[in-house]
Amino acid sequence: MRTAIIADIHGNLVALDAALAEIGAEGVEQIVCLGDVAATGPQPTQVLDRLRGLGCPLVMGNADAYLLDPKPTENAEGEQQKIAEIDVWCAGQLSAEDRAFIAGFRPTASVPLGNGVTLLAYHGSPRSFDEAVMVETPDEALAEMLAGQTAQVFAGGHTHLQMLRRHRDTLILNPGSVGLPLDSLPPGRSIFNAPWAEYAVVAVDGSRLNVSLRRTPFDVDVLMRTAQVSGMPHADWWQADWRHA
Repeated sequence: MRTAIIADIHGNLVALDAALAEIGAEGVEQIVCLGDVAATGPQPTQVLDRLRGLGCPLVMGNADAYLLDPKPTENAEGEQQKIAEIDVWCAGQLSAEDRAFIAGFRPTASVPLGNGVTLLAYHGSPRSFDEAVMVETPDEALAEMLAGQTAQVFAGGHTHLQMLRRHRDTLILNPGSVGLPLDSLPPGRSIFNAPWAEYAVVAVDGSRLNVSLRRTPFDVDVLMRTAQVSGMPHADWWQADWRHA
């Protein structure tokens, strides 16, 4: 069985559709989404419509929870204030149906991958959507985050950074971000989103387990035009953070 893992779409339907087109062409049998789907981007409701149509397992991200109860960010300034105002705008675009859909996202999801292999899906860590599992997270801290959970593969998002890490007898993966893939740039550089959508594919074939981290390009110019006409606040600032191919 082949399973695609997507995360952190952040209101970017252009990138999501590019990823889904590639996933569909590869004969993937199921998709799992790790949350943060509609906030901080110009197409929140369109992304929700697409995910609703997929009918895939969805877990709650911190940005998803914020959209259900948006509150002013205390002491926010600069970029953080702009992000907060974009997210409040995104929340304001949602219908009652959209909010009910997001409210149905689960904290974690256990997904069978075939041949007795199980994936545990979450956003930050199994115990909190605000926690970050990183390459450099100490083994002891990681063991605490995963305590009480049983799976052969653990998958979370939140960091917008692709990762594959072994921990004891399990694999820990982060598929990266579909809609806001962080770029590695020197300090002081403001452009930080790469021009591709990131995801992962997990394949189980008998006793073989394969994990591949993917990235597929999408038309950033189309995304920029979409943002400009969306009504999203700070659209010019948001667009300036993208690197073109």
